[in-house]
Amino acid sequence: MRTGLRHAVVTAVALVTAGTALPASAAQSPQSAQHEGRQDHPSHGSLSATVRYTEYGIPHIVAKDYANLGFGTGWAQAADQVCTLADGFVTVRGERSRFFGPDAAPDFSLSSAAKNLSSDQYFRGVREAGTVERLLAEPAPRGPSRQSKDLMRGFAAGYNAWLKQNRITDPACRGAAWVRPVTALDVAAQGFALAVLGGQGRAVDGITAAQPPAATTTSPVRPDVEDTARAARELFATDSAGMGSNAVAFSGTTTANGRGLLLGNPHYPWQGGRRFWQSQQTIPGELNVSGGALLGTSTVSIGHTAHVAWSHTVATGVPLNLHQLTLDPTDPTVYLVDGRAERMTRRAVTVAVKDGPPVTRTQWWTRYGPVVTSLGASLPLPWTSTTAYALNDPNAANLRASDTALGFGRARTAADVLGSLRRTQGLPWVNTIAADSGGHTLFTQSQVLPRITDELAQRCSTPLGRATYPASGVAVLDGSRGDCALGRDPDAVRAGIFGPAKMPTLVDAPYAENSNDSAWLANADRPLTGYERVFGSIGTQRSLRTRGAIEDVTAMAEKGGLTVRDLQAQQFANRAPAGDLAAADAAKACAALPGGTATGSNGTVVDIGEACGVLASWDRSVNTGSRGALLFDRLWRKIPASQLWKVPFSAADPVRTPHTLNTDTPAFTTALADTVAELRAAGIPLGSRLGEHQFVVRNGQRIPISGGTESLGVWNKIESAWNPAGGGYTEVTTGSSYIQAVGWDGGRCPVARTLLTYSQSSNPNSPHFSDQTRLFSGERWVTSRFCERDILSSPALRIVRVHER
Repeated sequence: MRTGLRHAVVTAVALVTAGTALPASAAQSPQSAQHEGRQDHPSHGSLSATVRYTEYGIPHIVAKDYANLGFGTGWAQAADQVCTLADGFVTVRGERSRFFGPDAAPDFSLSSAAKNLSSDQYFRGVREAGTVERLLAEPAPRGPSRQSKDLMRGFAAGYNAWLKQNRITDPACRGAAWVRPVTALDVAAQGFALAVLGGQGRAVDGITAAQPPAATTTSPVRPDVEDTARAARELFATDSAGMGSNAVAFSGTTTANGRGLLLGNPHYPWQGGRRFWQSQQTIPGELNVSGGALLGTSTVSIGHTAHVAWSHTVATGVPLNLHQLTLDPTDPTVYLVDGRAERMTRRAVTVAVKDGPPVTRTQWWTRYGPVVTSLGASLPLPWTSTTAYALNDPNAANLRASDTALGFGRARTAADVLGSLRRTQGLPWVNTIAADSGGHTLFTQSQVLPRITDELAQRCSTPLGRATYPASGVAVLDGSRGDCALGRDPDAVRAGIFGPAKMPTLVDAPYAENSNDSAWLANADRPLTGYERVFGSIGTQRSLRTRGAIEDVTAMAEKGGLTVRDLQAQQFANRAPAGDLAAADAAKACAALPGGTATGSNGTVVDIGEACGVLASWDRSVNTGSRGALLFDRLWRKIPASQLWKVPFSAADPVRTPHTLNTDTPAFTTALADTVAELRAAGIPLGSRLGEHQFVVRNGQRIPISGGTESLGVWNKIESAWNPAGGGYTEVTTGSSYIQAVGWDGGRCPVARTLLTYSQSSNPNSPHFSDQTRLFSGERWVTSRFCERDILSSPALRIVRVHER
């Protein structure tokens, strides 16, 4: 470090230390950010924090307590993501129709609502019912701790202070009337929305549209049992979900130094409110944690401390169930329980609408939850004169996720991570995978689920439920019977949810891995069984991504001597398991077609000769330079799943089956012809490089992106919109997001490499709008600066004191 720079840093650190009373041992992560506008001098405001920025705009936030830490976090998030945050706060206040019109669509970050009006009806209803306030008032552990509430209060104050003291330069919301100060209640409501994403949030349209049948209705419409079971299975299938993830923890028995390793690779949207944001949070002597937080939240979601690292994967547990109501034949808003009548609660919700009068709609609530008429367009649940359906979402009583995260942030071992989960029971829809410096590993599906035991489902399922529960884990219980209540586990913080003893958990396996299938094969040599169906299936076919991941991590564990470099290599191996299984057979069958032609689905004869050579020479990977990856991907999507394989799935060999591409079926030849015709019509050469057609555009420049789709089974998952007129796969929509590869070498600092694939800021005017995206494109990593010496040696170090005034 140059002498002048060293002097400046020492001076700045002295100011930081004086302002936050940092002991020498804990001055390991001060941060607070001001990317836009002027830098202010310290004042004597009631809340303050110090933010140190290192490369790629990563803030290291230091504060004296939780309220001040929340302040620094809210400030720094606003500096990077003010427009996305403001949009989310408009959502949870139920004001989208007021500012953006009732018929426009939200970005689906905080619910599945198809239009702003239904989103507003739901969130406005939550606000008017005082739901979040009641949860905040609950004593811990049922409700959030004082520390969590202080973080929320501080986050709101920090966000507001940034708005007051800075000029917005992001064109997405510059000068917008909907960017306004927020309250701690708004921040808590954001956490509530994330908690119910898999339950009430999945059913917003069905909740807000539910209305009693008209008196003239004569013939009740009942949902078709088999169609509903099929729709439920598809709705809750993890391989079709908008979010996913991979994570693996390796124990000390597999590593070069006997310490643990963790690779986390969550797959989340690249735009909107479910993006991660990277930071380090420190309260000297109390908390020191680094990682990625979901926007609008004040705690690290996925990350590491000095001694333990963890990641999450979206779990297969179904976080809702239905109660089928038997209605009073004279009044469809009255239902019967043990023969006694109970009247539904009527909630009239009024929403302000842009350029129009307010809209008032009524919602109907029961002892089980809201009446719902669908779980999405494919799963209707009609309200008739005799029957209605009520949705139970146990996460509608869960504001505990921030306390779970704080427990992780204070953890020193994988056992501490498990202890936090058992104590707080706050994670709504994810698994947890962890490794520590002592060489221990953990996999656990510790999520908040309705207490649907197989015995209860067997005893209380309606005819519809007897189809949906085995197929998908969605229970439909007889709401007319009091003995069908969910009950309580003695170790559960609330009634109606499973206690920790029922959670599928694997401790100290040589590897623990999950790629969004159920807990069954977290380690293929130590399968987990005995859990209830609502958690997920046992002995069923795994996705190609799971199969490929198990093959990869098993080989790594057997090789042994693993280091962080091996984790980095796995992240960007970009192997396409579907290609390994099927590309050679596809090329051979292609070459055997008479005359080098095939007939497409529209009857057109297509010259497919060139495709045969491209498939044969493809390197079976999805690197940006891979030729043939695009052709195979499009072909693979067109072959019906039911006609893919000659050798079927076997539970006795779940990693290697099914296999052998069924090239004898006419569906293969038709799919090949259609694929070649599709690419030629779009002007895309069959052997073009993947990166020429799979990319993002940042400030007018294309950045090629490696990775592959869910169906190909690629670890480095990337999903993009298909736009042949625009060149193929263009803007990435979902995939690898906050990636971390973490280990330990016996020193005081963890060995960590990270990547935030879409970069810290959504503001095209920010220097951190695309810097990490370019790293991701080049398969390069950020060296984590966790310890004090590493932060201070950053050539990009910038220190800011932020405060109220």
